[in-house]
Amino acid sequence: MGGGGGGGGGEGSVEEATGFEVGIVVPKLSRSAAAGAGAEDCVARLVRELEGAGLLVDRVRGVPAEFIKLAAPMGTLGRAAAEMQMKKLTYIGMELQFEWDQVAAFVRQPDGSLFSWRERYCCFRYLIYGIVNKTNSQVTLKFDEKEFHWIQNESLLTRLEDEGVVKLVFPLHDEIKRKQLLRNWALNWLDFTWQPIDEIYSYFGTKIATYFAFLGMYTRWLFFPAVFGLATQLIDFGPLQWLVLPAFFIFVISWAVFFLQFWKRKNSALLSRWGINYSFSECKNLGNELDTLSGSLNVEEKKIGEVSAEKRKLQRNEWFGVLLRIRNNTIIVLAIICLQLPFELAYAHLYEITETEVVKYLLTAVYLVAIQYYTRIGGKVSVALIKYENNQGEESSSASLVYKVFGLYFMQSYIGLFYHASLYRDILALRQVLIQRLIVSQVLENVIENSIPYLKYSYKKYIAVHKKKHEKESPAGKSVRLSTRVEKEYLKPSYTASIGEELEDGLFDDFLELTLQFGMIMMFACAFPLIFCFAALNNVTEIRADALKLLVMLKRPMPRAAATIGAWLNIFQFLVVMAICTNCLLLVCLYDEEGNWRIEPGLAAILIMEHALLLIKFGFSHFVPEEPAWVKANRVRYVAQAQNVCSKQLLRSISKLDAKLD
Repeated sequence: MGGGGGGGGGEGSVEEATGFEVGIVVPKLSRSAAAGAGAEDCVARLVRELEGAGLLVDRVRGVPAEFIKLAAPMGTLGRAAAEMQMKKLTYIGMELQFEWDQVAAFVRQPDGSLFSWRERYCCFRYLIYGIVNKTNSQVTLKFDEKEFHWIQNESLLTRLEDEGVVKLVFPLHDEIKRKQLLRNWALNWLDFTWQPIDEIYSYFGTKIATYFAFLGMYTRWLFFPAVFGLATQLIDFGPLQWLVLPAFFIFVISWAVFFLQFWKRKNSALLSRWGINYSFSECKNLGNELDTLSGSLNVEEKKIGEVSAEKRKLQRNEWFGVLLRIRNNTIIVLAIICLQLPFELAYAHLYEITETEVVKYLLTAVYLVAIQYYTRIGGKVSVALIKYENNQGEESSSASLVYKVFGLYFMQSYIGLFYHASLYRDILALRQVLIQRLIVSQVLENVIENSIPYLKYSYKKYIAVHKKKHEKESPAGKSVRLSTRVEKEYLKPSYTASIGEELEDGLFDDFLELTLQFGMIMMFACAFPLIFCFAALNNVTEIRADALKLLVMLKRPMPRAAATIGAWLNIFQFLVVMAICTNCLLLVCLYDEEGNWRIEPGLAAILIMEHALLLIKFGFSHFVPEEPAWVKANRVRYVAQAQNVCSKQLLRSISKLDAKLD
């Protein structure tokens, strides 16, 4: 291991620095090329510039490549945040531009650090991509036998990426924190659903921490319908047996409504604790008014026409974007009807005529594997279509992608179940299909998502070691192995979505898996109440499996900003409404089949129940406040403080402007 600049500061600076959190990958130079003369070596220049930017640098020569590990003193990060004009939450509740000399005014993270992981990573990227040629002439750089020019005001790292010198910039795992999370979270089975959410947030960022908070709460809440469902199968209620399933149905819908409402409360509490996403619309309006005050008081009459033209342009773009989304959604719907629906119905028919149980399981497994590739193609088509939509920002594009891909998977996951439920009206056969689907799909998903990263890593490791053994400089007979943590991390796969990494990371697949499970257990709850037990057991293992995947099998994910679970919450709410309709249909089929009700009075009773449950769904949503009282009180107090500060600043600006006009 070589130290290119690990001593970039004194001993006190190292104590204040972060661990090595970012890695840069460059090809290895041969010993002869490294010792050659001529133009300046570009990697050595990059290391010197990184040190000049205040970063701590450590060069590591590994088997597959050479690695430059970066850490940063807190002062370096603070100055970068100030130059970026980063907005951070202050103790009066306002998000203000960060100033390093006013650091005491800004809220610290739950672990006591000044910057969150996402903020630190943004600062790192600002520093390393902000290294530009500030000289009056171009600089000639060399790598191996290749020379190129670094022109004025050009980013050095971008230039090296274009030349193929820098192969990758990626976040590094912090070994101390990673091992703590492994011990306290991924390998901790003492409490099935407990998770150190604040530590997860500090290490992975908001989006991943929010996912695990949702998964943990969802799993805990699943135990209630699981116990009820188990009781319906084990206890004989005698003459009241015919009321058990309707009662279970009402309980499940109420449970789902309350779960989603209490999740909103938990989410707002988490954001408050992390100091994220405070909504100060009043303050922002005042801030905008302050920024445009002098200009608005000097508006000329000719600008009125320009404002009207801009307004018409925005309206035209808005409706053009709506038409594009309608067109793209129509393409997806037609693809489902013309391509996927016949395939789904053919599978359902083959399943129905198959008599052997083993063959049915094999048919289901083959079907699920085949449909994965089909839906991934549909997902990539959706990504391509979204690029032509006029979405307002990345969040809007991600939501549009979620809805499109979920539509594909919704058809893929449930059409066979709807086929059995509505056409054959055979509850026992439907239960069998549910068990096979749930067991096969969940086992298959867990095997695929945990084995494929390991196989990819093993293959890359084999290629790197094999290539090293056949290099001319390698001593004959000497064993080759990966000796450093950074090169092992480099060979691990990234945490990306199966449909591509353009808009989403790997959480897209994890949330998709959760929504499909939620839809299955909710929409067919009356057909098989025990399905909640299977889901609860699966999710207990899913928490640990996902934790191990992130901590052991994959690179550390790049932090993404997300205050909530976004469009997925709308899908969960949509599935609750769908569950009301499908379970009412199941009850009609069930009681008509058993002869307890004639179809006419039975249908009337179910329709009454359906409307009552819809009222419950929308009524209960307003009974439970979406944020705890203490969060609301803090928000109101912060808004009042922010308004007071903004009002005083606005009045001072008006007074100064009035004095200038006089």
